[in-house]
Amino acid sequence: MKIPFCKYESSRDAHSNVSDVLDGEDLNQVEELENDFISYIGADYALATSHGTSALHLAMLALDLKRGDKIVCSVNTHPNVPEVVRHFDAEPTFIDIDADTYNINLDKLEAYLQDNQSKKLKAVIVTHVAGQCVDLDRLYNMAKIYDVKIVEDASEALGATYNGNKIGSTGADITCFNFSSHLKKDVCNGGMLVCNSEDIINRAKLLSSHAMVRDEDSLEYIYDVTDIGFDYSMSQLDAAYIRAQIKELDNNLQRVKEIANIYSDALKKVEHISIPKQISEEHPYSLYIIKVDKNRDSFALELKKQGIEVGLHYIPLHFLTYYKTKYSLKINNFPTALTSYQQIMSLPIYPSMTDRDVKFVIDKIKLVASTRV
Repeated sequence: MKIPFCKYESSRDAHSNVSDVLDGEDLNQVEELENDFISYIGADYALATSHGTSALHLAMLALDLKRGDKIVCSVNTHPNVPEVVRHFDAEPTFIDIDADTYNINLDKLEAYLQDNQSKKLKAVIVTHVAGQCVDLDRLYNMAKIYDVKIVEDASEALGATYNGNKIGSTGADITCFNFSSHLKKDVCNGGMLVCNSEDIINRAKLLSSHAMVRDEDSLEYIYDVTDIGFDYSMSQLDAAYIRAQIKELDNNLQRVKEIANIYSDALKKVEHISIPKQISEEHPYSLYIIKVDKNRDSFALELKKQGIEVGLHYIPLHFLTYYKTKYSLKINNFPTALTSYQQIMSLPIYPSMTDRDVKFVIDKIKLVASTRV
């Protein structure tokens, strides 16, 4: 028996939607997805993109990021976050993390903003690790005080809520979603840029299609180009498949929470293992991250031999050759991220896991943990 780290979820609706595209049905699946997403999230505007990284890159374009500008982000995030900043020859600044949530440490963020007020400081990108949010009320208040934009990386927070409101509708300037996120690859790719600003969405829409503009009363092949854009468009097939996912999302999230509760009940007293700290009842557990007190990699290798695939979220950015070299970063610059990185691993958790699958994972974790000294 083998339990993969993730599995893509399909359904009759997904097959039906994809068939509509292949059959040439006169239905714009991308526009339908954007409208569905606006209704689901509760935001004013949504723009579908080819991938989550595309949404982040387009967000930087929409904010008019330029050479020498600065963007603050967590040191514990996927490389696509600082990557989209560097593509503008702008500078990412890394902040250490909270030991319990693995999210950006708001105390350290506030201290940085207090000490580094500058017109070059454009935005903070906040990643919601495992879908568990930071204190957004405090974050948005900081943004007002220090006049910076907030971009939320909701790659692992699709369907997550904060004070009862869906992420994407809580007050960020831009929120970016990824329908095929890190280590949880799907059969489709896609992202979504969400905001409540008409100016931001109009600029994003313009730049998402080579900054081409057309006169609606003219021939379709007549166009002008008014800026430097790119092609961030989502395919009709991807949109058709993702529309079905959105329809099923809340039920799937409920099953994931059930699995998380089973994990927590079974693992909370297992020696050498620490279960996630639930800061809020709204934790969606899009990732279930445990800590292993020693020899995390050997633990993961033993689980792999037992048929269990695990993930890692994330390798701290200052460990990666490019950022370590570019910014002369030392391993001990971010002590909390360093300690967490040496211990954490993400367990398989997805809606199609059966109780038998979950029990298999638990049994193998207990077996491997019993061999630790």
